[in-house]
Amino acid sequence: MSIVRATRAELAKVFTVRLWWILALVMAVYVGSLAGILAGVFGGLDLSADPTAPTVDVSQLHLVIYSTASAIGYVFPVLLGALSATSESRHQTLTPTFLANPRRAQVLVAKSIAMALIGAFFGVVALVGSIGTGAVVLAAVGKDTGLDDPDTWVLVGRVVLAMALWAVIGVALGSLVPNQVAALVIVLAFTQFVEPILRSVSAIWEWTARVGQFLPGAASDALVGWSVFTSLGAMTTEVVELEWWQGGLVLFGIAAIVGVAGYFAVWKRDVT
Repeated sequence: MSIVRATRAELAKVFTVRLWWILALVMAVYVGSLAGILAGVFGGLDLSADPTAPTVDVSQLHLVIYSTASAIGYVFPVLLGALSATSESRHQTLTPTFLANPRRAQVLVAKSIAMALIGAFFGVVALVGSIGTGAVVLAAVGKDTGLDDPDTWVLVGRVVLAMALWAVIGVALGSLVPNQVAALVIVLAFTQFVEPILRSVSAIWEWTARVGQFLPGAASDALVGWSVFTSLGAMTTEVVELEWWQGGLVLFGIAAIVGVAGYFAVWKRDVT
C-alpha cells in the first residue's frame, strides 16, 4: 500500500466519527471567548500611560491576542492525535489495519501525516476564533486590529504549523501510551498543570529559564513568535526564548523521539 492510500485510510478513520468536529467547535468557542476577553481587558487599558498596566507592546497587542489560537488551543489537536492512536488499541482495530498494510512503520507515518493535516485545519479554526473575536473587540475599544500588518499573516502561518506539529505529538504519545485513559490524563495533566508550573518556576533564574525554553509549550510559543504567556512573563523577568525555527525543531524532535519510542515499544509487538 502506498503512503498516499495509507494516509487516506487514516483520514477516513477520523472523519467517520463525530469527535473531530466536536473538538474543533469547542476549541473555536473556547479560543474565541478567551481572545475576546483578553482583547477587552488589554484593549481597555492605557498600556502606554499606566505604570501598573501589563508591559505589553501596544503595537503588538493584536498579535498577542491572536496568538491565543495556539497558546490556548494547542491542547485540542494533541487530544485528537492521542485519541486517534489509542483508539486503535481500545477498539482492537490494529489487527485488521496491519493485515491490510503489514508495513507498521508506514501505518504510523501515515497516521502522523493525516493528523498533521487535521492539526493544520484545527489551526485555521482556532485562528478564525481568535482573530474573528479578537479583531471585533479590539476595533470596539478603539485599538488597531492589525489585519493589514504582515506580522499578523506570519503569525497565521506559524500557528497552523504549530498546531500540525502538536497533532503529530499527540499521535506519538498515543502510540507510546496505548491506554486511552492514561494518555488523556497525561495530556491534560501536563498541558494544564505540570508545564505551566514548570514554566513559572523556570522563569525565576536565568539558568532555569534557558532550560525551560525547551519545554513543549515554550517551544510552541517561540515558533509562533507571540504569546500572552511570554508577554505577561516579561512583567516579572526577562523572557528567554528560542528562535522561531528552533521552536519548530524542538516540537518536531519531541514528536519524532516519542513516536520512534512508541513504534519500537508498542507497535512492533504482536497484536491479537
